[in-house]
Amino acid sequence: MELVDQRADADWLRNKYAASQRRVCGLMGMAVASYCYRSRRSAEPLRRQLVELARLKPRFGYRRLQVLMQRSGERVNHKRLHRVYREAGLAIRRRKRKHCVREGKPLVARTSANQEWALDFVHDAVECGRTIRVLSVIDAYTRECLALEVDTSFASRRVTRVLDVIMAERGQPLAIRCDNGPELTSRHFLAWCVERQIELMHLQPGKPTQNARVESFNGRLRDECLTVSWFQNLFDERRKIAVWRKEYNEERPHSSLGYKTPKEFAAAQAADFYTAEREARDSNAIPCPSRSPIPAQTGEGPAESCRILT
Repeated sequence: MELVDQRADADWLRNKYAASQRRVCGLMGMAVASYCYRSRRSAEPLRRQLVELARLKPRFGYRRLQVLMQRSGERVNHKRLHRVYREAGLAIRRRKRKHCVREGKPLVARTSANQEWALDFVHDAVECGRTIRVLSVIDAYTRECLALEVDTSFASRRVTRVLDVIMAERGQPLAIRCDNGPELTSRHFLAWCVERQIELMHLQPGKPTQNARVESFNGRLRDECLTVSWFQNLFDERRKIAVWRKEYNEERPHSSLGYKTPKEFAAAQAADFYTAEREARDSNAIPCPSRSPIPAQTGEGPAESCRILT
């Protein structure tokens, strides 16, 4: 803590609790001489110079103003300049960026495929140092990797094109869980979700655990593919990541799925679903009534009964 701040705190303690200088300085760990010291040098010339420079450059902070003073041959200690700068009321108010308020939506246990998709991005680099981004899309229930799109950058329209391709193959999800990246909060992406009646669940800032399923998948992707592979260029990375995605879906045992592969688990769940649906349809069907004998009337004699054979 600076001496100026210690003096301000000591003054507040004295005024609040009516304590003596020695008592307050003892509590603050500050010498009484330091508390009572007042500089005899006048800061008025420096103050006037700072005010003049601040009028010329109103958005410059004290560090840039100090550089301007040094260029003119003025040498001032940066701590003294900062103290005078604050006393003159020249401190710049920083404009705080407005953020959307996100309500936390915890993970929910899903019971079937396409109830929720999870989206996230992974960063990597190729041999020449160029940054690469990987868009990963997984199903929250079957843990299938639906897409691993590799490119240098992603706009919101590129993301929706990838999702349209997946939806053409396996249908539309009920909800999408993602972070607050610009490509996932743009007007185009929001309108795309509203048009298809897809619930969009954004994470709260600084809480990636609200999308833990895709974060776990990204960890496996980095450990088993990105870290152990050397990518010469973008096309080489696309080829190797596509091979790993096929291995993940069809060969790699998944611990949360009973050590089945995501493809095996999805096939088993689909078979169980169709079996249960067929049984429910059969149980709700109306039974056909049995045909009763139809009496045959003849012109003479008693009525005889006959049964229609089918």
